[in-house]
Amino acid sequence: MKRTWLFILSIALMLATLSWTGVLAAPPAQDDQAVITAPQNNAVVRGQVAIVGSAIHPQFQFYKVEYAREPVVGEAWAIIGAIHQQQVTSGQLETWDTSQLPDGSYTLRLRVVRLDGNYSEYSVVQVVVANAQPTETPTPAIVATKPPTVTPTPLPPTPTIVIEQPVVTNTLPTTGTVAAVTRSPLPTPISDEGGGFNLDVAPLQTACLYGAGVGLSIFLLFGFMAALRTLIYALIGRR
Repeated sequence: MKRTWLFILSIALMLATLSWTGVLAAPPAQDDQAVITAPQNNAVVRGQVAIVGSAIHPQFQFYKVEYAREPVVGEAWAIIGAIHQQQVTSGQLETWDTSQLPDGSYTLRLRVVRLDGNYSEYSVVQVVVANAQPTETPTPAIVATKPPTVTPTPLPPTPTIVIEQPVVTNTLPTTGTVAAVTRSPLPTPISDEGGGFNLDVAPLQTACLYGAGVGLSIFLLFGFMAALRTLIYALIGRR
């Protein structure tokens, strides 16, 4: 009996748990929204930041967007812009000027206040303000380019070097006595007074010398032949 009651109690607890889970996980009605869609958690922002989302409710009174430096301590919240009394559906809720804020991590909060004073709330955490950091630029694509054509520069003409040599002028000394060289005149050939015939002895001298040379050569040749013959006979006689 006890086991039966325990089983029934377990089934009842399970059904109750499923019911509460379904209630908690049920999406909000279309006419009751308080959500920030941009920026999202862990976003990095700088300058003027557009805060986008929805702020609607059947008993809508107003909404406001606030920020606080992390870690959030107490009610250290500052309002962004002003309180808005018009509902917004999937549009820009506010513009957040971060240019005057120190860099760091912040939390954004949206509150939609109803007529009875209650409110719905949505938060975006770890939004990093980075105004002092350089803006990331995409890496440019490497485009292969042809190397530039090099045009050779014409060389200047080679200069012609002219070396002027000094002209050496041999000058005689201005002082002193220069001895004059006087050559004796050649002898004048003797002429024949009777007939005017001039005798030239040069060809005769040449002919005499040539004849003497030829005779001496013949004499030496015969002498050499006689000596050679004598030598041959002497060698034969020894054998």
